[in-house]
Amino acid sequence: MDRQLRILVTGAGRGIGKAIVSQLKNDPLKHKIAVTARTESELNEVVIGALGETLVIAADATSVNIPNEIISKVVAAWGGIDVIILNAGEADVQKIEDTTDAIWEKTLAINTTAPFRFIRAVTPIMKTQNSGRVIVIASIAGLMGEAFVTAYAASKHAVVGVVRASAVELNKYGITVNALCPGYVDTPMLDKGLDVTAARTGKTRDELRAALALKQPGGRLLTSDEVASAAIDFISNGETGQARWLDATTIGEKK
Repeated sequence: MDRQLRILVTGAGRGIGKAIVSQLKNDPLKHKIAVTARTESELNEVVIGALGETLVIAADATSVNIPNEIISKVVAAWGGIDVIILNAGEADVQKIEDTTDAIWEKTLAINTTAPFRFIRAVTPIMKTQNSGRVIVIASIAGLMGEAFVTAYAASKHAVVGVVRASAVELNKYGITVNALCPGYVDTPMLDKGLDVTAARTGKTRDELRAALALKQPGGRLLTSDEVASAAIDFISNGETGQARWLDATTIGEKK
């Protein structure tokens, strides 16, 4: 990055989103950073100490009109938007037979439909600018199957499809669209899933955490900071057209 950017980060209050904002807000270029999530207190905390202007928008991204409203607020404040990082996500650990319609619909709403609506809303702005970066935090579950997360895997497969189609369609307008597909990341969402699995299996959280780490190519869980750094790399590099699986080894090679 060689200039000040206008950046929107969704799901910015915790986990990977918080790590993304923490890295961006200290950049000497003093980027203008808009953050959104449901919990305003978390958003206010994450932008403390930012070198550039910030905009806090507490909202539920699954509401039909909210993505349009958020994009409109950013454009009204700063005259445009250069980067949107779509990080908000949710997972429920359930057997297939216990995955209710409510769980299914909630998971697709936050992991697939909301990112689609944000991309749809920001596209006319970025077309006018003839430039833009869209980065979706997806998951390795969007590229392969995993037990007990049917709704999550389906939603991440779907959003990877949104990214691939958007990348092809928007490239000629100077807009890049990419997905990061990391493996298991040490976040509050992972802890929530471990608690559910521990209750179901009788194993301890530490035992389950160790088992997940062994599934990773690097033999460990990823950190939020590693995924955040990879996301920020896309802003500078502007790669297009493909969803990428970033595992522990790949991200380690970038550092």
